[in-house]
Amino acid sequence: MISEIASVLFPVVVCAVLGALWAHSRTHYDSDFISRLVLNIGAPCLMLSVLGQVEIDPQVFAQTALACVAVTCLMVIPGVVLPRLLGDDVRSYLPSFLFPNVGNMGLPVCLLAFGEEGLALALAFFMMLSVAHFPVGILLAGGREAGGIAGIARMPIMYAIALSVFLIATGLRLPESVEETILLIGGMTIPLMLITLGVSLYNLKVTGWGKAVVYSLVRILGGLAAGILVTEMMNMDGVSRAVVLIQSSMPVAVFNYLFAVRYKREPDAVAGLVVTSTFMSFVSMPALLYWLI
Repeated sequence: MISEIASVLFPVVVCAVLGALWAHSRTHYDSDFISRLVLNIGAPCLMLSVLGQVEIDPQVFAQTALACVAVTCLMVIPGVVLPRLLGDDVRSYLPSFLFPNVGNMGLPVCLLAFGEEGLALALAFFMMLSVAHFPVGILLAGGREAGGIAGIARMPIMYAIALSVFLIATGLRLPESVEETILLIGGMTIPLMLITLGVSLYNLKVTGWGKAVVYSLVRILGGLAAGILVTEMMNMDGVSRAVVLIQSSMPVAVFNYLFAVRYKREPDAVAGLVVTSTFMSFVSMPALLYWLI
Protein backbone atom coordinates (compact mmCIF):
# COMPACT_ATOMS: atom_id res chain seq x y z
CA MET A 1 0.00 0.00 0.00
CA ILE A 2 2.79 2.42 0.92
CA SER A 3 4.56 1.74 -2.37
CA GLU A 4 1.33 2.44 -4.29
CA ILE A 5 0.89 5.81 -2.57
CA ALA A 6 4.57 6.64 -3.13
CA SER A 7 4.24 5.82 -6.83
CA VAL A 8 1.34 8.27 -7.05
CA LEU A 9 2.92 11.18 -5.20
CA PHE A 10 6.60 10.78 -6.15
CA PRO A 11 6.25 12.08 -9.75
CA VAL A 12 4.14 15.00 -8.50
CA VAL A 13 6.74 15.99 -5.92
CA VAL A 14 9.67 15.54 -8.32
CA CYS A 15 8.13 17.80 -10.98
CA ALA A 16 7.27 20.46 -8.39
CA VAL A 17 10.82 20.28 -6.96
CA LEU A 18 12.24 20.70 -10.47
CA GLY A 19 10.22 23.89 -10.77
CA ALA A 20 11.47 25.14 -7.41
CA LEU A 21 15.07 24.36 -8.39
CA TRP A 22 14.58 26.23 -11.65
CA ALA A 23 13.32 29.26 -9.73
CA HIS A 24 16.21 28.94 -7.27
CA SER A 25 18.70 29.09 -10.15
CA ARG A 26 17.32 32.56 -11.03
CA THR A 27 16.83 31.43 -14.63
CA HIS A 28 13.89 33.23 -16.20
CA TYR A 29 10.63 31.28 -16.21
CA ASP A 30 7.66 33.00 -17.82
CA SER A 31 4.84 31.62 -15.67
CA ASP A 32 2.25 33.83 -17.35
CA PHE A 33 3.16 32.51 -20.79
CA ILE A 34 3.25 28.89 -19.59
CA SER A 35 -0.12 29.30 -17.86
CA ARG A 36 -1.68 30.70 -21.03
CA LEU A 37 -0.09 27.93 -23.09
CA VAL A 38 -1.47 25.26 -20.78
CA LEU A 39 -4.93 26.79 -20.46
CA ASN A 40 -5.46 27.68 -24.11
CA ILE A 41 -3.66 24.81 -25.88
CA GLY A 42 -2.42 22.10 -23.54
CA ALA A 43 -5.52 21.56 -21.39
CA PRO A 44 -8.00 21.48 -24.32
CA CYS A 45 -5.79 18.96 -26.14
CA LEU A 46 -5.37 16.87 -22.98
CA MET A 47 -9.12 16.84 -22.50
CA LEU A 48 -9.77 15.76 -26.08
CA SER A 49 -7.00 13.17 -26.10
CA VAL A 50 -8.30 11.51 -22.93
CA LEU A 51 -12.05 11.86 -23.34
CA GLY A 52 -11.90 11.03 -27.03
CA GLN A 53 -10.31 7.62 -26.37
CA VAL A 54 -11.20 6.34 -22.91
CA GLU A 55 -14.30 4.22 -22.46
CA ILE A 56 -16.41 5.99 -19.86
CA ASP A 57 -20.07 5.99 -18.97
CA PRO A 58 -21.54 9.38 -19.99
CA GLN A 59 -23.82 9.28 -16.95
CA VAL A 60 -20.86 8.84 -14.57
CA PHE A 61 -19.01 11.66 -16.34
CA ALA A 62 -22.02 13.99 -15.99
CA GLN A 63 -22.49 12.93 -12.37
CA THR A 64 -18.89 13.85 -11.56
CA ALA A 65 -19.32 17.25 -13.21
CA LEU A 66 -22.52 17.83 -11.24
CA ALA A 67 -20.76 16.80 -8.04
CA CYS A 68 -18.18 19.52 -8.72
CA VAL A 69 -20.94 22.12 -8.90
CA ALA A 70 -22.48 20.86 -5.66
CA VAL A 71 -19.15 20.84 -3.78
CA THR A 72 -18.36 24.36 -4.98
CA CYS A 73 -21.74 25.63 -3.81
CA LEU A 74 -21.21 24.07 -0.37
CA MET A 75 -17.79 25.71 -0.06
CA VAL A 76 -19.46 29.11 -0.31
CA ILE A 77 -20.53 28.62 3.32
CA PRO A 78 -17.06 28.47 4.96
CA GLY A 79 -15.77 30.91 2.32
CA VAL A 80 -18.20 33.55 3.56
CA VAL A 81 -18.54 32.67 7.25
CA LEU A 82 -14.86 32.23 8.22
CA PRO A 83 -13.55 35.56 6.84
CA ARG A 84 -16.41 37.38 8.56
CA LEU A 85 -15.63 35.66 11.87
CA LEU A 86 -11.95 36.63 11.53
CA GLY A 87 -12.71 40.17 10.39
CA ASP A 88 -11.34 39.70 6.87
CA ASP A 89 -12.64 40.78 3.48
CA VAL A 90 -14.86 38.02 2.07
CA ARG A 91 -14.10 38.92 -1.56
CA SER A 92 -10.38 38.49 -0.93
CA TYR A 93 -10.69 35.01 0.57
CA LEU A 94 -13.80 33.45 -0.99
CA PRO A 95 -12.09 32.45 -4.30
CA SER A 96 -9.56 30.38 -2.33
CA PHE A 97 -12.40 28.24 -0.99
CA LEU A 98 -14.24 27.93 -4.29
CA PHE A 99 -11.32 27.21 -6.61
CA PRO A 100 -8.85 24.56 -5.41
CA ASN A 101 -5.86 23.35 -7.41
CA VAL A 102 -7.71 20.66 -9.37
CA GLY A 103 -5.44 21.22 -12.39
CA ASN A 104 -1.77 21.37 -11.40
CA MET A 105 -2.17 18.81 -8.61
CA GLY A 106 -5.58 17.18 -9.01
CA LEU A 107 -5.16 15.88 -12.56
CA PRO A 108 -1.79 14.14 -12.06
CA VAL A 109 -2.81 12.62 -8.72
CA CYS A 110 -6.02 11.18 -10.19
CA LEU A 111 -4.16 9.93 -13.27
CA LEU A 112 -1.43 8.21 -11.27
CA ALA A 113 -3.87 6.79 -8.72
CA PHE A 114 -6.66 5.59 -11.02
CA GLY A 115 -5.31 5.62 -14.57
CA GLU A 116 -7.06 6.95 -17.64
CA GLU A 117 -10.52 6.59 -16.08
CA GLY A 118 -9.43 8.63 -13.08
CA LEU A 119 -7.97 11.31 -15.33
CA ALA A 120 -11.13 11.44 -17.47
CA LEU A 121 -13.34 11.98 -14.42
CA ALA A 122 -10.86 14.45 -12.93
CA LEU A 123 -11.12 16.38 -16.18
CA ALA A 124 -14.91 16.51 -15.74
CA PHE A 125 -14.33 18.19 -12.36
CA PHE A 126 -11.61 20.41 -13.81
CA MET A 127 -13.67 21.57 -16.77
CA MET A 128 -16.58 22.69 -14.58
CA LEU A 129 -14.28 24.82 -12.42
CA SER A 130 -12.49 26.15 -15.50
CA VAL A 131 -15.78 27.47 -16.87
CA ALA A 132 -16.39 29.44 -13.68
CA HIS A 133 -12.90 30.23 -12.39
CA PHE A 134 -11.91 33.02 -14.71
CA PRO A 135 -15.10 35.08 -14.97
CA VAL A 136 -16.17 34.45 -11.35
CA GLY A 137 -12.64 34.69 -9.94
CA ILE A 138 -12.01 37.99 -11.69
CA LEU A 139 -15.35 39.47 -10.63
CA LEU A 140 -14.83 38.41 -7.00
CA ALA A 141 -11.36 39.95 -7.06
CA GLY A 142 -12.92 43.21 -8.13
CA GLY A 143 -12.16 43.34 -11.84
CA ARG A 144 -14.56 43.91 -14.70
CA GLU A 145 -12.57 42.12 -17.38
CA ALA A 146 -14.21 38.72 -17.35
CA GLY A 147 -16.05 39.62 -20.51
CA GLY A 148 -19.29 37.88 -19.54
CA ILE A 149 -20.59 35.31 -22.01
CA ALA A 150 -18.35 36.70 -24.74
CA GLY A 151 -15.30 36.21 -22.53
CA ILE A 152 -16.25 32.60 -21.81
CA ALA A 153 -16.91 31.99 -25.50
CA ARG A 154 -13.33 33.02 -26.27
CA MET A 155 -11.89 30.28 -24.04
CA PRO A 156 -10.60 27.36 -26.18
CA ILE A 157 -11.33 24.93 -23.39
CA MET A 158 -15.05 25.58 -23.87
CA TYR A 159 -14.89 24.15 -27.39
CA ALA A 160 -12.83 21.20 -26.17
CA ILE A 161 -15.49 20.55 -23.52
CA ALA A 162 -18.31 20.68 -26.09
CA LEU A 163 -16.50 18.34 -28.49
CA SER A 164 -15.51 15.97 -25.68
CA VAL A 165 -19.09 15.73 -24.43
CA PHE A 166 -20.25 15.07 -28.01
CA LEU A 167 -17.70 12.26 -28.44
CA ILE A 168 -18.67 10.68 -25.13
CA ALA A 169 -22.41 10.89 -25.88
CA THR A 170 -22.11 9.49 -29.42
CA GLY A 171 -19.25 7.04 -28.93
CA LEU A 172 -17.49 8.51 -31.97
CA ARG A 173 -13.72 8.86 -32.33
CA LEU A 174 -11.57 11.55 -33.88
CA PRO A 175 -9.50 10.65 -36.95
CA GLU A 176 -6.32 8.80 -35.96
CA SER A 177 -4.03 11.56 -37.24
CA VAL A 178 -5.92 14.13 -35.15
CA GLU A 179 -5.85 11.87 -32.08
CA GLU A 180 -2.07 11.43 -32.34
CA THR A 181 -1.56 15.18 -32.73
CA ILE A 182 -3.63 16.21 -29.74
CA LEU A 183 -2.13 13.36 -27.69
CA LEU A 184 1.34 14.75 -28.37
CA ILE A 185 0.35 18.33 -27.53
CA GLY A 186 -1.76 17.36 -24.51
CA GLY A 187 1.14 15.37 -23.09
CA MET A 188 2.96 18.56 -22.16
CA THR A 189 0.15 19.77 -19.91
CA ILE A 190 0.59 17.89 -16.65
CA PRO A 191 4.41 18.21 -16.42
CA LEU A 192 4.20 21.94 -17.19
CA MET A 193 1.43 22.39 -14.61
CA LEU A 194 3.53 20.76 -11.89
CA ILE A 195 6.76 22.56 -12.80
CA THR A 196 4.91 25.88 -12.83
CA LEU A 197 3.45 25.02 -9.42
CA GLY A 198 6.98 24.50 -8.07
CA VAL A 199 8.16 27.82 -9.54
CA SER A 200 5.16 29.64 -8.07
CA LEU A 201 5.57 28.12 -4.61
CA TYR A 202 9.23 29.10 -4.53
CA ASN A 203 8.56 32.69 -5.55
CA LEU A 204 5.54 33.40 -3.34
CA LYS A 205 6.19 35.42 -0.19
CA VAL A 206 4.16 34.28 2.79
CA THR A 207 2.90 36.52 5.59
CA GLY A 208 0.56 35.73 8.48
CA TRP A 209 1.34 32.04 8.91
CA GLY A 210 -1.14 31.54 11.76
CA LYS A 211 -4.15 32.74 9.82
CA ALA A 212 -2.92 30.92 6.71
CA VAL A 213 -2.89 27.64 8.63
CA VAL A 214 -6.48 28.14 9.80
CA TYR A 215 -7.76 28.98 6.33
CA SER A 216 -5.79 26.13 4.76
CA LEU A 217 -7.16 23.57 7.20
CA VAL A 218 -10.71 24.68 6.46
CA ARG A 219 -10.03 24.65 2.69
CA ILE A 220 -8.70 21.07 2.71
CA LEU A 221 -10.83 19.48 5.43
CA GLY A 222 -13.93 21.47 4.51
CA GLY A 223 -13.52 20.48 0.89
CA LEU A 224 -13.18 16.83 1.88
CA ALA A 225 -16.29 17.07 4.09
CA ALA A 226 -18.24 18.68 1.24
CA GLY A 227 -17.04 15.93 -1.10
CA ILE A 228 -18.12 13.19 1.30
CA LEU A 229 -21.55 14.78 1.76
CA VAL A 230 -22.09 15.20 -1.99
CA THR A 231 -20.93 11.70 -2.92
CA GLU A 232 -23.16 10.20 -0.23
CA MET A 233 -26.19 12.20 -1.39
CA MET A 234 -25.52 11.26 -5.04
CA ASN A 235 -24.80 7.59 -4.20
CA MET A 236 -21.41 7.73 -5.92
CA ASP A 237 -18.89 4.93 -5.51
CA GLY A 238 -15.75 3.51 -7.04
CA VAL A 239 -13.39 5.70 -9.03
CA SER A 240 -15.88 8.54 -9.47
CA ARG A 241 -16.31 8.89 -5.70
CA ALA A 242 -12.55 8.77 -5.14
CA VAL A 243 -11.92 11.42 -7.80
CA VAL A 244 -14.52 13.78 -6.32
CA LEU A 245 -13.01 13.41 -2.84
CA ILE A 246 -9.47 14.00 -4.12
CA GLN A 247 -10.41 17.03 -6.21
CA SER A 248 -12.59 18.49 -3.44
CA SER A 249 -9.74 18.41 -0.92
CA MET A 250 -7.08 20.01 -3.13
CA PRO A 251 -5.18 23.10 -1.86
CA VAL A 252 -5.75 26.68 -2.99
CA ALA A 253 -5.07 27.26 -6.71
CA VAL A 254 -2.21 29.56 -7.72
CA PHE A 255 -4.53 31.49 -10.06
CA ASN A 256 -6.29 32.91 -6.98
CA TYR A 257 -3.01 34.62 -6.09
CA LEU A 258 -2.62 36.00 -9.62
CA PHE A 259 -6.09 37.53 -9.44
CA ALA A 260 -5.36 38.97 -5.99
CA VAL A 261 -2.18 40.61 -7.29
CA ARG A 262 -3.83 42.01 -10.36
CA TYR A 263 -6.75 43.55 -8.46
CA LYS A 264 -4.93 44.28 -5.17
CA ARG A 265 -7.02 41.93 -3.04
CA GLU A 266 -4.55 41.16 -0.21
CA PRO A 267 -2.08 39.23 -2.42
CA ASP A 268 0.36 38.49 0.43
CA ALA A 269 -2.40 36.83 2.45
CA VAL A 270 -3.60 34.80 -0.53
CA ALA A 271 0.01 33.76 -1.25
CA GLY A 272 0.15 32.43 2.29
CA LEU A 273 -2.94 30.31 1.64
CA VAL A 274 -1.50 28.90 -1.58
CA VAL A 275 1.83 27.91 -0.04
CA THR A 276 0.49 26.71 3.32
CA SER A 277 -2.39 24.69 1.88
CA THR A 278 -0.13 23.10 -0.74
CA PHE A 279 2.39 21.91 1.82
CA MET A 280 -0.45 20.70 4.03
CA SER A 281 -1.80 18.69 1.10
CA PHE A 282 1.50 16.82 0.83
CA VAL A 283 0.64 15.52 4.31
CA SER A 284 -3.11 15.05 3.88
CA MET A 285 -2.98 13.50 0.40
CA PRO A 286 -1.10 10.32 1.41
CA ALA A 287 -3.63 9.74 4.18
CA LEU A 288 -6.53 10.28 1.78
CA LEU A 289 -5.01 7.98 -0.85
CA TYR A 290 -4.41 5.33 1.83
CA TRP A 291 -8.12 5.48 2.69
CA LEU A 292 -9.29 5.44 -0.92
CA ILE A 293 -6.87 2.90 -2.37
